[in-house]
Amino acid sequence: MIDNSNISEVLNIISKTVSKFEKPAVSVVADRDPFKVLIATILSARTKDEVTIVASRKLFSAADNPYDMLKLGEEKISELIYPVGFYRNKAKAIIQVCKELIEKYNGKVPDSMEELLKLKDVGRKTANLVLVLGFDKLGICVDTHVHRITNRWGYVKTKTPEETEMELRKKLPIKHWKEINELLVSFGQHICKPVKPLCNTCPIEKFCPKIEVKTGKVKK
Repeated sequence: MIDNSNISEVLNIISKTVSKFEKPAVSVVADRDPFKVLIATILSARTKDEVTIVASRKLFSAADNPYDMLKLGEEKISELIYPVGFYRNKAKAIIQVCKELIEKYNGKVPDSMEELLKLKDVGRKTANLVLVLGFDKLGICVDTHVHRITNRWGYVKTKTPEETEMELRKKLPIKHWKEINELLVSFGQHICKPVKPLCNTCPIEKFCPKIEVKTGKVKK
């Protein structure tokens, strides 16, 4: 079982293991810029990292702030971000969020959870990622990888990513808050996969109870 007696050791091992992999897409393309983090996160939903990286770079080469993004217009944005999943819907979402940033925040991405959640279609996962990657503030970004893996470890026992975030806020040492998403996204993509995780070669197998893996069930 993984708990607070060994979580630091486990995450240190994972950090060394994933250092050979490319970082998650948003970390690769956002350059610690809050606006880029926000837009890249929108693009990354239901899209493979390699596609997100290419699309984000194309888009940011044309516009890297809400004012220039609005000038591009929805059709041009759609063209630049294709073939990300639901690219037309995402182009609309980008236009909408840029309008809100200009009208309500003078073109700046807000740096608080409360204000970020006021933006249309921005949920806690995106808001936490903006806070952590864009502003270097405390946050715990819980996506499907973090949710699945921490439950697989038995570190939390939750049914939704939001429940997982709240439990991690209670339990996870603060020193690991900022890093856990980046670590577990890479770990989840390459080793602790949703289906057929590579348990036999996993560097933390001796710690992991493999909850729901032994039964063939997978928490997504």
